[in-house]
Amino acid sequence: MARGLAEAGAAIAIVARNQAKSNEAVAELGRHGVKAISVVTDVTDKGAVTAMVERVTSELGRIDILVNNAGINIRKPPQALEIEEWDRVLHTNLTSAFLCSKAVYPAMKAAGGGKIINIGSMMSIFGASFAPAYAASKGGIVQFTRACACAWAADNIQANAVLPGWIDTDLTKGARQQIDGLHDKVLARTPAARWGDIADFAGIAVFLSSAASDFVTGTAIPVDGGFSVSG
Repeated sequence: MARGLAEAGAAIAIVARNQAKSNEAVAELGRHGVKAISVVTDVTDKGAVTAMVERVTSELGRIDILVNNAGINIRKPPQALEIEEWDRVLHTNLTSAFLCSKAVYPAMKAAGGGKIINIGSMMSIFGASFAPAYAASKGGIVQFTRACACAWAADNIQANAVLPGWIDTDLTKGARQQIDGLHDKVLARTPAARWGDIADFAGIAVFLSSAASDFVTGTAIPVDGGFSVSG
């Protein structure tokens, strides 16, 4: 998503906890000829999020686009999940989106509008015995997106959710090691007959961040190779 937005000319702030990985991302984005900065932030901490927004506004001049994509998963059935684990997943995946959206709202309103993209999941649609907290957080993302879309439409702020299917990432590599037969099951159900690639999200990011989507708000768009419509 960041690469796609950079190629479209957007200045980018990478907001994360891992300074080394963020620095690598900033260096790569800079090669697209746009300004990119790294802001080390715990997006579950209200004070840290407030400071992050102040710094991004100061260094980049304005905030037009927010992508809420912090996410973790702890794979256990409900009866085995501890409350501390539940809280960790909900705070990382859902509370962070609330804190960041609320924090950027004044800047977007002052700029005359903005775009918020929240990253949901196939688990926003389907149940899974091994992901109760993750599924709850991603279902919450969709409903939170709809609430923001309704609340901020008058401010010309559009909020939409993207629901990734089974994408080839470090997180899903772990899932394939932990869940027997997952790889083959995904391929069998996905009409596109492949796992998704991170590059598949550049286009949806640019669309939902541009004037092309000014009348699109409150949606939850699967990017899944057809997985969600295949029986």
